[in-house]
Amino acid sequence: MSGLNRAGRRGPGSARAGRRPAGPTDRQSWTAGERRLPLRTVLLVLLLVPSTALVSLWGLATYQLGDQYRKQATQQDLTTTVAPVTAVLFNALEAERRLTAETLASPRAARTALARQRTATDRAVEGFRPLASLDTGNGQSGLGDALARTVKVTGRLAQERRAVDAGTTGQDGAFAYYTEAVGASTDVFAALSRGTNGEVNTLSQVLFDLNGVADMISREDAVLARGWASGRLSAEDYDLVTDAVGAHGYLLDSRVVPNLTPAERRMYTAMTTSKEWKTRVALEERLQAADGGGDGVTLPRAKAEWRTAADASVTRLEQLISVHSGVSDAAGLAEVGRLRLFLFSAAVLGLLAIALVVLVTWRLTATLRRRVTALRDQAQDLGRRLPQVVTRLEQGEDVDVDAEVPVLTPAPDEFGELSRALNTASRSAVRTAVRQAEQHRGFERLLQRIARRTQLLIGLQLKKLDELERRHEDPQVLEGLFDLDHLTARLRRYEENLVILGGGQPRRRWRKPVPLLDVLRAAQGEVQDYRRIAIDVEGRPWISERAVGPLIHILAELMENATAFSKPPTPVEIKAAPVSRGIAVEIEDRGLGMEAGQYEAANALMQAPPQLDVMTRADDVRLGLYVVARLSASLDLQVELRPSAFGGTRVIVLVPQDLVAERPRSVTDADGGPSPDDTGAPFPSPRRRAGYPRPVDGPRRPDDPYELPLRSRGRAMADVSAAGPAPAADEPAPADPQTGSVPLPRRTRQASLVAELRAPAPEDPGASPPAPPGAPARSGATIGAFQRQSRKNRAAGARPSEPGTGAPEPLTTEDRG
Repeated sequence: MSGLNRAGRRGPGSARAGRRPAGPTDRQSWTAGERRLPLRTVLLVLLLVPSTALVSLWGLATYQLGDQYRKQATQQDLTTTVAPVTAVLFNALEAERRLTAETLASPRAARTALARQRTATDRAVEGFRPLASLDTGNGQSGLGDALARTVKVTGRLAQERRAVDAGTTGQDGAFAYYTEAVGASTDVFAALSRGTNGEVNTLSQVLFDLNGVADMISREDAVLARGWASGRLSAEDYDLVTDAVGAHGYLLDSRVVPNLTPAERRMYTAMTTSKEWKTRVALEERLQAADGGGDGVTLPRAKAEWRTAADASVTRLEQLISVHSGVSDAAGLAEVGRLRLFLFSAAVLGLLAIALVVLVTWRLTATLRRRVTALRDQAQDLGRRLPQVVTRLEQGEDVDVDAEVPVLTPAPDEFGELSRALNTASRSAVRTAVRQAEQHRGFERLLQRIARRTQLLIGLQLKKLDELERRHEDPQVLEGLFDLDHLTARLRRYEENLVILGGGQPRRRWRKPVPLLDVLRAAQGEVQDYRRIAIDVEGRPWISERAVGPLIHILAELMENATAFSKPPTPVEIKAAPVSRGIAVEIEDRGLGMEAGQYEAANALMQAPPQLDVMTRADDVRLGLYVVARLSASLDLQVELRPSAFGGTRVIVLVPQDLVAERPRSVTDADGGPSPDDTGAPFPSPRRRAGYPRPVDGPRRPDDPYELPLRSRGRAMADVSAAGPAPAADEPAPADPQTGSVPLPRRTRQASLVAELRAPAPEDPGASPPAPPGAPARSGATIGAFQRQSRKNRAAGARPSEPGTGAPEPLTTEDRG
């Protein structure tokens, strides 16, 4: 058995019994525990993850469909709004371009028609300008830029007209400006054909090509208008005419006709087979066949025929453009309607599917959670019932396993198998608890029985040692007997540790209160290295009789721990003083101390001592810690471990006020005379051992270890209670007038010294302690008297005597008991 060994102390004899380092298994368990999730969280994950994923997919699909619908609807609205206005502007600019060319060629011929056309063009421009402020963010790509460019180009229209009227610009300048303006409007048609719907884009592209055909015919007509007055075309104008003829022929044959609907194809056939169309085509062929060399070509005299054929061809082409524009708009509106229906259908059906999935998942997880919760309740019921069963078994009650854990008949599925396994485990646990409790109870009884028998032998041994100490007077023999007596007292405390750990209580009891100084000296006497312990008690407090035995045991454990874990010869200081809540006893050593976490663990153990299983703690060297915690809890003592200013450990034991007793009336002051054994003082003589009580109840037996007389401890024990003058060594002590009992014989101080070494008798009549007669030289009584007289002189403020006077010198720390 060991005393209160501190975990992790690195002083001499340290057992290094701190917490073991975490091994691979502990780290794997800890890591696995970090990955575990509560059942509620797992079920919520099972519910939320699929639902969230489905909602995300539904939301993304709905957003994409909604965005596509919004863009197509916006593009369709822009097409419906922009295309007609742009077409009016386009036709007006082409007509004004031709009339401007005719006016420049023959001013008197087309001045009136040009004025009317300019008015129509102005109206078209004013109607087009508001289109530039439209929101084209979701519209066709490049539409906003095309509209802005067209507005910018048509903004110079008035300036160009004034130049034409003033004659400051010629045919080429006017033709270039109007061609640029017509090209800007053509870019608007091109932008309208770049939507997000493929089918509508195809139809819009055909519409753009038809407008291109109209632009080429109008450009050809404007160039010819410049030559009708002179009858000739320059080489440059001839190239422009031939390029325009080839371009609109290519557009019609390669890009328009293949993409026309059957109805539009019939219109196209009727247009190309009309007389006017054929006349125009014939005149173009004649121009292409003419070869005027580098000076240009001569135009045929067919101006009227050309005018009629060109106007009729453009009119028929505009009709085809109008029909195809209607087809394109209808296709766009139909596509937007289908997309809107699909969007609403997908949104509603997706929302219903999400609601169905969430509902089904919720019901399934709720069912799963309910069944798992039932298993958890079953396990928690076992957790509540098993400690109750163990408690009842500890109290000695009989437990019926079938009544505590009845056999269940669960459902035939996986959860049913788990419930059945849990029920089987519960029954096994209760059955095992019953069996282990019975074994533990039997082991405790066996342990207590063995410890009691050992204590009986120790008591007999102490009795025998007491007889030998009284019989022998040889100092060397007495020194050996005292050491053997000291070891036996320590062995008795270790056996009491076994009794306490086995569930019993020590039998050392007192009938009356005891001075705290006696308690401290009794605890000091049970420590191996008692010579290093210095005790300082403030005042004369007394301890209640019911707390004397456990307090001696606690203090002895703490003192032994302090001496064991501090390097000799450093002192261990014991200080005791009354406080507002009782008595505080401080035990301070100068060892290496402990870590902060070890202090916290030790103090936590002192606050709530566990139910110790002696079999599971058999290899634990800190059993003294549990003994102190057990005894402190039984008396409501507060024990706290702190770091010491010297680097060691400082233990504070707070004895509550209800365990502090008043000094009995029969006990005189420390300087007023002796206190015989029958007055209640447990340690009447330094020759009597501190800490050996008489039992409170039960018959007295000669072999009872608790009926032994109290003896001194030689140099280990100092005088406990002050004593008055003693009778001569051969005179018997008088009987006590109150009890009639005769105290033990007393001896005279310095009786064993020669006359030259004897000191003068002190004037204080209470300076000599009681001692048994015939004590040998340098016995424990002599050392105790020496210490007491030195202490009294120091307390009275006396200076040390001069050499040769025989007065005792003050003791050093190492000499204090």
